[in-house]
Amino acid sequence: MAFTVVFDACVLYPAPLRDLLVRIGMTGVVRVRWSEQILDECFRNILTQRPDLRPDALDRTRELMRRAIPDCMVEGYEGLIDGLTLPDPDDRHVLAAAIRSGAQTVVTFNLKDFPSSVLEGYGIEALHPDDFVLDVLDLAEGAVCAAVTKQLSSLRKPPMTMAQLLETLQAQGLVQSMAALKSHLLR
Repeated sequence: MAFTVVFDACVLYPAPLRDLLVRIGMTGVVRVRWSEQILDECFRNILTQRPDLRPDALDRTRELMRRAIPDCMVEGYEGLIDGLTLPDPDDRHVLAAAIRSGAQTVVTFNLKDFPSSVLEGYGIEALHPDDFVLDVLDLAEGAVCAAVTKQLSSLRKPPMTMAQLLETLQAQGLVQSMAALKSHLLR
């Protein structure tokens, strides 16, 4: 049985990383979850930073994410939020979604906002996306390589080489996992 992860909005924000994480979720090696509130935060921040993007294009991306992983949406977690304590109260909805979905992991860049002293009580850990990808690579190397290869084949504007895609993902914080993937995908 696949372990369950909740993606925080910050890891869904950069398009190449979001694409990779969704494709990893599509492999079935892990059960990927998020909530409307997580998506709202993600896409609100994208629109703030990238006013050149059309809201309808971002709505389409949200819908494609839902279709890619049909059981991704966490619901019924809202009642848990007020009873949770985290360094940043605005992150409580993420932990609530993780608890409600039975997740073992929250994937986030903001590790300090999800202290193990709090998460351990719920049987949850926070992982940096680089560590998450490394863990999945250890579990299912072929599935991760296939996900990256499919991601590469979908890139048309602009097209990239495998080396360029791995460098792009490395620049987004996936340093160790992309170094490991280079040995598998750049032969």
